[in-house]
Amino acid sequence: MKLRILALEAHDVRFPTSRDLAGSDAMNPDPDYSAAYAVLRTEGAGGHGFCFTIGRGNEVCVAAIRAYAPLVEGRDLDLDDLGEFARRLVHDSQLRWLGPEKGAVHMAAAAIVNAAFDLAGKVAGKPVWKLLADLSPAQIVDLADWRYLTDALTPSDALALLEEARPGRAAREARLVERGYPAYTTAPGWLGYTDGKLARLAREAVADGFTQIKLKVGADLAADLRRMRLAREAVGPGVRIAVDANQRWDVAEAIEWVAALAPYDPYWIEEPTSPDDVLGHAAIRRAVAPVKVATGEHAANRVIVKQLLQAGAVDVLQLDACRVAGVTENVAILLLAARFGVPVCPHAGGVGLCEVVQHLAMFDYVAVSGTTEDRVLEYVDHLHEHFADPVRVSGGHYAAPSLPGMSAEMWPRSLADHTYPSGSAWRSA
Repeated sequence: MKLRILALEAHDVRFPTSRDLAGSDAMNPDPDYSAAYAVLRTEGAGGHGFCFTIGRGNEVCVAAIRAYAPLVEGRDLDLDDLGEFARRLVHDSQLRWLGPEKGAVHMAAAAIVNAAFDLAGKVAGKPVWKLLADLSPAQIVDLADWRYLTDALTPSDALALLEEARPGRAAREARLVERGYPAYTTAPGWLGYTDGKLARLAREAVADGFTQIKLKVGADLAADLRRMRLAREAVGPGVRIAVDANQRWDVAEAIEWVAALAPYDPYWIEEPTSPDDVLGHAAIRRAVAPVKVATGEHAANRVIVKQLLQAGAVDVLQLDACRVAGVTENVAILLLAARFGVPVCPHAGGVGLCEVVQHLAMFDYVAVSGTTEDRVLEYVDHLHEHFADPVRVSGGHYAAPSLPGMSAEMWPRSLADHTYPSGSAWRSA
């Protein structure tokens, strides 16, 4: 089915989260959670998507979205060939030059590609996780851009992997709808929170059914040791505590810091160093085992992910729904992870990221990896009220979305109030 795209809208939407330090970490002490928000307008349904930033610079991604307008407006969107649509955007030589395939221009492509999938889900009457899971293995393979990947995974390899997983799809889908997808929470762990608030939120997380929490670390070792002790006392020995350094350390520093935290049994160390340092992550992984190394939310594209996997640099892969070029590139990343047997625990620590990335994790379970073992999806407990189809988390699990689309659409009032700098949330700042 083809739809004519009448307009591509771009909105600069920001939330003043720096006022209460929600989202604060060692590298980003005062984020304002923001979305460069894209809308594909057609004569019928509209498709909504965004890429996530933390405030200043959101206008750069908005400008990049608008730069794609000549490739989108007035053209037909083939909802049965969204892989081709994504490749047309990403392969445009003049915009690609600004990356290539990384940075603001690539994130802008993510917003538009995700909006196209949101539109496709609405037209089909399906949530995007099910839209993807209902595709044949050949259709899934065709979504991915295979350039630069075939030394690690070929299309025929991916097809075989998907065919092997196909027999159990219906049963897994039924379990997903019944039980949901396992989650962990970052809510207790923001670096700007007081010790008392950390301990209280950690206890509440366990009471709410979470079996894993996450703490931000990396600014001050003495403070991290104190906070880890408080968290471990609050949750007990049976709950996993992941820690996240947000790229703060050099390699040797990361190894020393994790060794100091080891008495409190951290489950994984997340983003211990530069997201581009594949060999550095591999060295850290060798040195800190059995603490796991997790990274990937800032991986610029599928090629960096491929190298992380080839180098044995990660125990846990953390894809992001909006940093690489949207659903299609993340399909390639999920296939790579399945090929290397590495669990995917997606990043969702930002406005709207929980809403959209749940679809990728659930698709992975139903149609790709076929398992939730050692897989948990990040949850943060704020800003969901701004979305028309907000996440539903209960008993430490995400409920499978049932409404059509990718859960990316914000309420019109939220868009208006948080448009920067004219919205009421900013006029009162």
